[in-house]
Formats: sequence, C-alpha cells, structure tokens
Amino acid sequence: MPFLDLLSVERVRTDLAARDKNDLIEQLAALLAGSADAGAVRDALRARERLGGTGLGHGVAIPHGRSSAVEQASAAFVRLATPIDFGADDGIAVDLVAVLLVPAHFTDQHLKLLAELAELFSDGEVTTALRAATDPAALLATLRGALRANA
Repeated sequence: MPFLDLLSVERVRTDLAARDKNDLIEQLAALLAGSADAGAVRDALRARERLGGTGLGHGVAIPHGRSSAVEQASAAFVRLATPIDFGADDGIAVDLVAVLLVPAHFTDQHLKLLAELAELFSDGEVTTALRAATDPAALLATLRGALRANA
C-alpha cells in the first residue's frame, strides 16, 4: 500500500503551529486518530521517538509508530509555520513532517512505506516544492506528483 493511499486532504496541513516536538506529536496524534484513541496514537508515536529521533535531516521528519489500537494504516502530512528542533543529526530544524501510523502487525509494510518516504524526501527539488505549496490541496498535489514520478 503506497503512502498516497493512506493520505487524504483532511490530514494535510500547511502552516501548522507547534511549540515543540511534544506539542507536534500531540497534534499529529489528534490528526491521525479518527475513530481510534488519540492517546494510544500519541503513545505509539512517542514510543518510537524514544527509540531514536525520526528527523531525517534537511528539515524533514517522519514520526511513525505501530499500534494494536488501530486496524488500518493512516498518514498525515504537515508543513509547520515555524520550524522546530526534532533532533535531526544535521541540526536543521524541521518544517516538513510526514507521519505514519500502522497496525502492530504491519511490520513489512511499515518498512516499505518508510523507505518510500525517505527516498522522496532525499530529493531537494521535492522538498522545495513542498515548502512552496500554498494550501493543503496544493501540498497534496505536489506530494502526489512527486510520489508518482518516483514510482
């Protein structure tokens, strides 16, 4: 299942305001939760962050988690109004965030999705275009175009 299949315009945000990494995780959990318990979603994302930061570098992070509290994978994508420290190795604050939550049994699919995103965000032209998108619909269209081009 490709990342785009998990993403809808309702879970895409531009200029999201987050004070810090913890505040962002809280907001991402609420965005992803749907019918699931937002606390369980938050706990899954935080548990993964405790294992090691998910900041890729170049202003991009991919917080993700697995949870038995969800039956279907879901994703969101946000561009932050103001970059925040996400503990990336390069020290660059993060402003582009793709978040992924999968059921506990989605081990292989989870890894494939993360690889898809890591490849996408290694392209500087893509991240520049994402930063220039004017609204959630344009941001989603940019993601769609970039992911299809990489397929």
